[in-house]
Amino acid sequence: MINAYSSILRQWTRTGLGFTQRFVPVHFRQRFSTGLVARLRSSDLRPEDFNSLKVNPDRLWKSIHSTAQWGQAHPYGDREVETGLSRLALSDTDKQVRDWFVKTCESLSCQVHIDEIGNIFAIRPGMKNDVPATFAGSHLDSQPMGGRFDGVLGVCAGIEMLTVLEENHIETEGPVGVVNWTNEEGARFPISMMGSAVWAGARELSKVYALEEASEKGGQKKKTVLEELEHIGYKGKIKAQWDKGTRLRGHFELHIEQGPELERRREKVGVVEGVQGYKWFEIQVKGQAAHAGATAYEYRADALFWASRIIWKVRGIAERRGGLATVGIINSEPQSINTVPDRVTMTLDIRHPTAKLLKEICTKISKYLMEVKSHGSSVKGSPRIDISMRQIISSEPTSFDGDAIRSVEESARNVLNLPANSTAVRRMSSGAGHDSVNTQKRAPTAMIFVPCREGVSHHPKEWCDEENCADGASVLLQSVLRFDRFRHQRGDYE
Repeated sequence: MINAYSSILRQWTRTGLGFTQRFVPVHFRQRFSTGLVARLRSSDLRPEDFNSLKVNPDRLWKSIHSTAQWGQAHPYGDREVETGLSRLALSDTDKQVRDWFVKTCESLSCQVHIDEIGNIFAIRPGMKNDVPATFAGSHLDSQPMGGRFDGVLGVCAGIEMLTVLEENHIETEGPVGVVNWTNEEGARFPISMMGSAVWAGARELSKVYALEEASEKGGQKKKTVLEELEHIGYKGKIKAQWDKGTRLRGHFELHIEQGPELERRREKVGVVEGVQGYKWFEIQVKGQAAHAGATAYEYRADALFWASRIIWKVRGIAERRGGLATVGIINSEPQSINTVPDRVTMTLDIRHPTAKLLKEICTKISKYLMEVKSHGSSVKGSPRIDISMRQIISSEPTSFDGDAIRSVEESARNVLNLPANSTAVRRMSSGAGHDSVNTQKRAPTAMIFVPCREGVSHHPKEWCDEENCADGASVLLQSVLRFDRFRHQRGDYE
């Protein structure tokens, strides 16, 4: 049980002429185990208070690397930290790191809620608690050959934020918290940003429950999302709905850039204005199997040959319009060394910052595939090529909230000790999709980027220096506090 009291804290501040007296309204929270603890309200923080309000770099660094014990894989050097991560969503190692997340947040005075899709919300009470919280959020799952920082940095920085608030006795006006979103990567279950998409209403829960793993394991039956949620014990009872479950009124995500721009420009922080759109497709090319030695080229319906032509062509279509095209998975049948392949199934990822050109790229590719289907055989009467293209996922370009972006920008200037009018903090777009794309659909959202070595990500050698991690985490901390103050001034808590 907690009782609250209002009071005045007398502080002495040193100036050039000596000491001046300052009276600050504070909040007292009574804990029966520890007595009264003076807690400074976030709305009373002055600019000079923000100057000293930063994370503990060493503690954050240890937190990031300690979580790698669950899923550590793919060593590339002699040092203990020189390994990657293989912690697929809803796996046993994902359960272990989730258990750590829950236990750690509960130790920081948070109430922890788990929804139907396994999203975990840790909420630290504020002065007023019948309003939606402001969250820091990211994910703890990884790629099969992933690194230690993708997603993990954002979650660990959120926990560090809670720790700093506790040790500095800071009382926020409204509740704040940290959220770990389920299956952001889409590696094991092929829907990226899955948990946040269900929460935001962009994905139907029943269909996501039925989704199977992307690949088989030694001939075993593929598991579904629902089966694995139940297996690891993280199918919560709270509705996975933005309006009927855990509500958000702000979402801030710290992430490595996953590209080379910040490092090449020697910039420490990027203020993310939005995320480029992307569409995922499955393409099937069907031909006819034939003997590799007895079938001349002009009589072949070689599915793999035409698939390779398609891969080359779609890259050019995207490149000429400033977009990106990637074939990430490709399977051919019948997998015989002396047989012309009769079927190829492959994935296609198309990305662009603008909705108009994203649509144009996809239309041009579709038109090209129909041309191949019509003319993809050499001799009249020989087997023909058949091609199908099925959209799996569509995520339109996203623009983040202006007030949330300003909170990040002000915090970045403060953390990096830059003048208020400085343009040294870069505004940029994200090339990769993030859970923040979905949260922006339902709540003011912004992102913070920090550089990663050589822009490498989704790879064991993914790396972010300790100083950059700490700078980004301090920006996250201050952004959440500034947005909490902004909400208070706007009247959200009245």
